[in-house]
Amino acid sequence: MKTIGLIGGMSWESTAYYYKLINEDIRSRLGGLHSAKIIIYSVEFAEVEKYQSDGRWEKCGDILSRAAESLEAAGADFILLGTNTLHRIAPQLESAAGIPFVHIADAAAREIENSLIGKVGLLGTKYTLKEDFFKQRLIDRGIEVLIPGDEDVEAVNDIIFRELCLGEIRAESRKRLRGVIDRLAGRGAGGVILGCTELGLIIQPEDTPVPIFDTTVIHARRAVELAHSVEPLEQIIDKLRHVIKNNHIMRLQNGECTVEMGFMMKMIS
Repeated sequence: MKTIGLIGGMSWESTAYYYKLINEDIRSRLGGLHSAKIIIYSVEFAEVEKYQSDGRWEKCGDILSRAAESLEAAGADFILLGTNTLHRIAPQLESAAGIPFVHIADAAAREIENSLIGKVGLLGTKYTLKEDFFKQRLIDRGIEVLIPGDEDVEAVNDIIFRELCLGEIRAESRKRLRGVIDRLAGRGAGGVILGCTELGLIIQPEDTPVPIFDTTVIHARRAVELAHSVEPLEQIIDKLRHVIKNNHIMRLQNGECTVEMGFMMKMIS
């Protein structure tokens, strides 16, 4: 199993959700006491958010690049950035890290393509909605993206930063978000992307008239797929070990081999 590197803390509410999702997925695939090999670098969100609000994205990039380098040095095989908004500086992270970077928008686009839905609505922070760093990656793959109106953009942004990032889940805010989703569906959206890693904490599939694409769930699932994938050489070695073991058991049963020989072969393999 490969080791996942997760840059988190933005907010820690969604980072905890990532950790839960990844480990639940590993357990469902492998069973028993299996859990993910994961290294988390949690940043100080207040510092990052201040630079973000001031438009000093290069400073955000410096902080997250150091996090990426630390994860690589600690033994991570690839990196996730556990926030949609900070993917604005993804190119800087990709340059800083010498290991693969799993872009959240690419994971979402892959899921949407598999659903055969061609037009989706997008919810997220005002940065994710008004800038192109997220939605353009979907558009480039032939997916039409609808953005809420200005009033709804501000409302969603306020719910994210003033409530969800602080761990507050309010019924009236869920109702407001449902209204935003209903309006996107009314404009022809066949599904809605929860393009903020906190939105899945308040919106569930039963809350919407159309399918939702929760980027946190999708990103976490993609990480597990990559962590659980086996390189071709590793597959060959595993098969050879299996063949050697089975052959030894057969020879042992036929009196053609000894237990000691089997122990020696195990040490070699």
